[in-house]
Amino acid sequence: MRTPGPTLSDEPAEERWVAEPAKRPGRTAYQRDRARVLHSSALRRLAGKTQVVVPGEDDFPRTRLTHSLECAQIGRELGAALGADPDLVETACLAHDLGHPPFGHTGESALAEVAADAGGFEGNAQSLRVLTRLEAKAFAPSGRSVGLNLTRAALDASCKYPWPRADGVAKYGVYDDDLDVFGWLRAGAPEGRPCLEAQVMDWSDDIAYSVHDLEDAVVAGHLDLASLRDPAERAVLAGLTGRRVPGTDAGEVEAALDRLLGTSWWPQSYDGSHRSLAGLKNATSQLIGRFAQAAEHATRAAAGPGPLTRYGADLVVPRETRVEVETLKAVADRYVMSRDDATRRYAEQRALVRELAEALLAGTDRSPEDVRAVVDRIAQLTDASATALHARLSAR
Repeated sequence: MRTPGPTLSDEPAEERWVAEPAKRPGRTAYQRDRARVLHSSALRRLAGKTQVVVPGEDDFPRTRLTHSLECAQIGRELGAALGADPDLVETACLAHDLGHPPFGHTGESALAEVAADAGGFEGNAQSLRVLTRLEAKAFAPSGRSVGLNLTRAALDASCKYPWPRADGVAKYGVYDDDLDVFGWLRAGAPEGRPCLEAQVMDWSDDIAYSVHDLEDAVVAGHLDLASLRDPAERAVLAGLTGRRVPGTDAGEVEAALDRLLGTSWWPQSYDGSHRSLAGLKNATSQLIGRFAQAAEHATRAAAGPGPLTRYGADLVVPRETRVEVETLKAVADRYVMSRDDATRRYAEQRALVRELAEALLAGTDRSPEDVRAVVDRIAQLTDASATALHARLSAR
């Protein structure tokens, strides 16, 4: 059992970068944080950003917004079960994708190339930038925008990767340009360790991503559930999962698939009928409960009873459960993201983002500040607005 570290009561967790009196009495600091994210422009824009299945391929695909809402529901309940403040966890879940650009990870990789010599680009670091600088809400006396001006605890809970950019590190949570606010929000926190609420957000994100992308792949007709029993297809999934979870062998993936497909609620097929859709939705609910409860029970076994908050405990996810989740992610990778038409579309989107950046940088000094301003502008665009702006600029 981990020796308890600092908790919410040991630090000014409810402090804001700029002090703000409450506008209405009776709300907690974290209820205010949640409301600010819910009413933000950045959250609304997620409705126009692709999750995995492109809008139009079926009549109810998930977007970054619906994914964030589903992640928030999972995180709120798991956080509450562990004794964390549910509004705080929900705020982190709602905020975790605010910095993701148009076209998902394709747009992210293109912007990372554009910004390679200007501080880089990473969706999670961009989310912190949105929360603390780009979203229009509050200003410091100096005139600097402070974004939504969330509490220290809410910003910390939104930090999935609490470290800056470094050579050889693919994921990071802050640009050098934002280290001042990062230092403030991480004051007293163990170096490189996410708080419990951030760990709950991260696991809820994984659950939502793996389960709902599977559902979308089936409904869109990209995945025939029978293929998950095919030995050749399982071998491919084992390879993909092994890259996601180092040290995972084919036997673990086979066992994970056998456990899932052997449940009483796993759908045997999907034909688009009302009954088969209900069966698929039931499986979705069962999977969410399975993965969330596994983490809850393992964490309680390690940390004991009582409220678990901030740095008083770490979330524990059993390896078998993690392999199951990563195997489902591999399914989405195999049957949705690796399709020939998807690969062609990603190449076109990557080129569009690069060309858009080049057009917006034309006539500037191309200083790091210029590049960052252009990257910030592109990152906030939706898929449709990025395509429209590219068309306008290309027509000049």
